[in-house]
Amino acid sequence: MIIPVFILDICMEIYHNVCFPLYGIPLVKRNKYIKIDRQKLKYLRFAEQVSCAYCGYANGVMAYGVKIAGETEKYWCGIKHQKDEEFIEPAHHKDFLKYGDEKAYDKIIKK
Repeated sequence: MIIPVFILDICMEIYHNVCFPLYGIPLVKRNKYIKIDRQKLKYLRFAEQVSCAYCGYANGVMAYGVKIAGETEKYWCGIKHQKDEEFIEPAHHKDFLKYGDEKAYDKIIKK
C-alpha cells in the first residue's frame, strides 16, 4: 500500500497547495498530522521499525487527507448529512448547518 498512499499524498499536496490559496482557505499544517518517529526506538527489530515508519506515514497521510477534505467540505457545503443511526458524523460537522434548514442556508447565501 505504500505506493498508493504515496500517490495519494502527492495528489493531495498538489490540490492543497494550489486550490486552498485560490479560494482563500488557510493551509493545513502537514506536520500536525504526519509523524514518523517510532522507527527510531532501539528496542524494535528491523521489520518492526519499517512497520512503524509505514504506519506513522500512512495513518498520518489519511488523517491529513481527512482534514483537507473537511476544510474543503466546510468551504463548499457546510451542511450536515441527514440523521442516520448508522452514520458516524465527522467531528468537523459540528458547526455545519442542520440538514434541511433552508432558512439558515438562505441567511448565509445572502450575505
